[in-house]
Amino acid sequence: MYKNIYLKKGKEESLKRFHPWVFSGAISHVDEGIEEGDVVRVVADDGSFAAVGHFQIGSIAVRVLSFEDIEIGDDFWQERLTAAFRMRQSIGIADNECNNTFRLVHGEGDNLPGLVIDCYGKTAVMQAHSVGMHVCRDAIARGLINVMGCRIDSVFYKSETTLPFKADLGQENGFIIGGNNDNVAMENGLKFHVDWLKGQKTGFFVDQRENRSLLERYSKGKAVLNMFCYTGGFSFYAMRGGAKLVHSVDSSAKAIELTNANVELNFPGDRRHEAFCDDAFKFLDSADGIYDLIILDPPAFAKHRAALHNALKGYTRLNVKAFEHIRKGGILFTFSCSQVVTKDNFRNAVFTAAAIAKRNVRILHQLHQPADHPINIYHPEGEYLKGLVLYVE
Repeated sequence: MYKNIYLKKGKEESLKRFHPWVFSGAISHVDEGIEEGDVVRVVADDGSFAAVGHFQIGSIAVRVLSFEDIEIGDDFWQERLTAAFRMRQSIGIADNECNNTFRLVHGEGDNLPGLVIDCYGKTAVMQAHSVGMHVCRDAIARGLINVMGCRIDSVFYKSETTLPFKADLGQENGFIIGGNNDNVAMENGLKFHVDWLKGQKTGFFVDQRENRSLLERYSKGKAVLNMFCYTGGFSFYAMRGGAKLVHSVDSSAKAIELTNANVELNFPGDRRHEAFCDDAFKFLDSADGIYDLIILDPPAFAKHRAALHNALKGYTRLNVKAFEHIRKGGILFTFSCSQVVTKDNFRNAVFTAAAIAKRNVRILHQLHQPADHPINIYHPEGEYLKGLVLYVE
């Protein structure tokens, strides 16, 4: 029997609306002996059951696994992983011969808060964002192999940088199951190397797949600048789309190395592409009138609400530079992946940038995360990726 966490009066209302978080301020008291990562029962002030989930020290004290009073064991993990996989099959992203790269589990979006699993060919990369998911990692990996069958033969665990550092878990990245060394995956018929050992996130930005495809449609005959290129995803889509010139820029030498390797994997010897290790603002200042298609896909400027004001200033400043230097009739793809930055926040920052640069701008598309990164309807905070495609007169 799990130990209990008791809520203050009225604090169960959000759970009745199926929101998957219990904040520390909502808790009245807890049973003795509860440790971080434990599965706990959440009990309302009147003694009624409210939810079961993982306990964690911090602002979000419980991440809800179920609103039913059930045991969290092997059957639970297999059931939830099966539901996640069937959804990916239903939208046509799994079992696609041109695409063996997709997100299988997207935290709260798949009713598994604190867990992310991305599939790259025969390897699944699993990432825990909570101590509870870390504790359950082996059981989850076994369930994953059972659900995926022959589609997956290796599970790589990559949580060194995502687990709470105060938990002092001493976690190291590495294979839990198998040991596949084939790090080349495919997305929409294009190949790329995945650095799941040292790369950002799980090794590749799976969430931009559909936006890269859209960029490909706009690239023919254009001079393209891919800022914050990381592994060059937008760059090789632009090349396949017929761009006459593609420049990739990142401040990380490792990112430039990966970009060059990925371009060579798809377009060996193609002289249309060149990569630069440089600061984004400095590079844009030297790029006046060269490019008629620019991609701005920076890392998260704000990872917590306290940084929101400075983040919005940063987005405005960056987009001002792009508006000032893009050619007349150019197209700008601009993004924010900061969860605390709302769509309205981001749009206002970009609109302010357009006004400062005194450019006439039209919205062509409003972009967001793809279907394999679903948003739980009861958890609107899960909508983190937002973007705009703009025509700049």
